[in-house]
Amino acid sequence: MANEAARIRATETPSGTEAQDGGKLARVRVSRDGAIATVVIDSPARRNALSVEIALGLQDAMAELDADPAIRCVILRGAGGRAFSAGADISEFATWRVNKRRGRIYAGILGAALDAVRTCRHPTIALIEGDCVGGGLGVAVMCDLRICGASSRFGVPVKRLGLVESPDELAPLVAKLGANAMLEILLLGEVFGAADALRLGLVNRAVPDDEVEATAYRMAASIAEGAPLSARWHKKFIHRLLDPRPLTEEERDEGYDCYDTEDFQIGFRAFLAKERPEFTGR
Repeated sequence: MANEAARIRATETPSGTEAQDGGKLARVRVSRDGAIATVVIDSPARRNALSVEIALGLQDAMAELDADPAIRCVILRGAGGRAFSAGADISEFATWRVNKRRGRIYAGILGAALDAVRTCRHPTIALIEGDCVGGGLGVAVMCDLRICGASSRFGVPVKRLGLVESPDELAPLVAKLGANAMLEILLLGEVFGAADALRLGLVNRAVPDDEVEATAYRMAASIAEGAPLSARWHKKFIHRLLDPRPLTEEERDEGYDCYDTEDFQIGFRAFLAKERPEFTGR
């Protein structure tokens, strides 16, 4: 399936991370400000819908940032302020969901994008303005933290399309949100507001609309000033503990590797001296 998806990418989608969007270029943009990176789903004419090429671009962007040791936090957001992402690009359904075989390929491509967000070793924050629906909600949930505006809306109304979220697609969402939340979201199929998103554990904080951006970047700065190795290890360990398999001795032993790092020496000495630590990531 992965090989077929790669072949289709080469023959049926535009090259790189850009695609046509109503006469404009839809793309995934990456920018950096010191140790904080921002990934923008830039297709505002379609409310940042997840086309196949956008999903592939998201994979590429997250892989690029994952490999960069200088990054300490990644913010994901949609362009235009009206939507984080309105979900799958319905205009592609006649091509990508025309039958079971193509539907599985599509799910594999979108699933790989979600997995690239989930497995990025750096902490991630979803900056949610406006709608966060369908596959867009999936992308946001794969982030470690989610900040939304008071008027943001959420949902996965696939029941209206006769679609089913496959076990592969559901697994990471159930792991993060739990069965009760996902059953309510899918069976009711409602589009709901920030208060319900907080209740269901979809978001960590809901703030006034004009404070979403500042809040997300303030949290990113707080993460970035901490020891980056500590953040990466904590993220790795928490995701591993969602797996029911018993921990190996090697995995248990890794929990104490921090004592041999330069950052630990910097941190505890700065604490004793009542100084602000400047971590090196080593």
